[in-house]
Amino acid sequence: MINRRKSKQISIGNIKIGGEAPVSVQSMCNTDTRDVEKTLDQIGKLAAAGCEIVRLAVLNKEAAAAIKDIVKKSPVPLVADIHFDYRLAIQCIENGIHALRINPGNIGKREHTIKVVEAAKSHNIPIRIGINAGSLEKEFAALDLPLEDKMIKSAMRHIEILEDLNFYDIKLSLKSSDVMTTIRAYQKVSEMIDYPLHLGVTEAGTLKMGLIKSSIGLGTLLSQGIGDTIRVSLTENPVEEVEAGFGILKSLGLRQRGINFISCPTCGRTQIDLIGLAKQVEERFKNLDLPITIAVMGCPVNGPGEAKHADFGIAGAIKEGYIFKKGEIIARVPESDLINSLENIIMESYSSVK
Repeated sequence: MINRRKSKQISIGNIKIGGEAPVSVQSMCNTDTRDVEKTLDQIGKLAAAGCEIVRLAVLNKEAAAAIKDIVKKSPVPLVADIHFDYRLAIQCIENGIHALRINPGNIGKREHTIKVVEAAKSHNIPIRIGINAGSLEKEFAALDLPLEDKMIKSAMRHIEILEDLNFYDIKLSLKSSDVMTTIRAYQKVSEMIDYPLHLGVTEAGTLKMGLIKSSIGLGTLLSQGIGDTIRVSLTENPVEEVEAGFGILKSLGLRQRGINFISCPTCGRTQIDLIGLAKQVEERFKNLDLPITIAVMGCPVNGPGEAKHADFGIAGAIKEGYIFKKGEIIARVPESDLINSLENIIMESYSSVK
């Protein structure tokens, strides 16, 4: 059982962040926000995958204007990502956005910040301060300090700006493309403030390396109880980010969505297309939202025993396989019928599993 860090709680629409709320999963649209139809289509796909909060890039006033129509039809709360132009932040707030991602020190004069904060207060809009190692202000980048300490100094300055205006509806992120820098930054800041933390390894890369970096970075922090909401940043379809996020949380016992899937590595005893079979089973059951474990094992010698904790599973043989339940073999099936037979058995057992 992971003892989570105590943090303040904020709300983004109907999603609670921090406090006793579960760690939430976020992503970001890669559409042009001005294109309402395409943006809503992608939000819908993200929501169907389980995404709980979606961020949108707001680059200009046309994008800020589109927020009004997007918010009306979005199935999940939305965050406007804004840099430098305070007027876009105010426009998005007036158009119904649920939260802002903006660094108050980067939007010009103090009176500009005051206007944004006043609008956020009046609409109960939280602000995420998003510190990125690659875009630190010159005054902090020039300091002779470890990178994570520079990031924290920048974060604390932005927090101070908001606190001086009596604004405390704050969430913080401290992202670097370097995994260890990210880990150290969050570890240190978690002991300095009690605001909720948004975790992420930024610019993590494409699917394979991005998953590795994010799993190490986010997994390390989450296992230490640090983190209230996450985004797995991938150069990939954003839906992949959501599935990866829930996978990380599930592996740590922090969230349960869909099945738990396990499969063994191939070896010389394998007499079946284990790799292909495992991929097909994982794909077939990826949308089955049951708290069960399904296993695909390479052989009947060790398979059922090694995966006896699984609720259901397949153990491969020569051009056939065995279907087992809680370690006990219950059927012998030709290879071509394995997946359909497994699905039928799971569905028949649904009422008892449920």
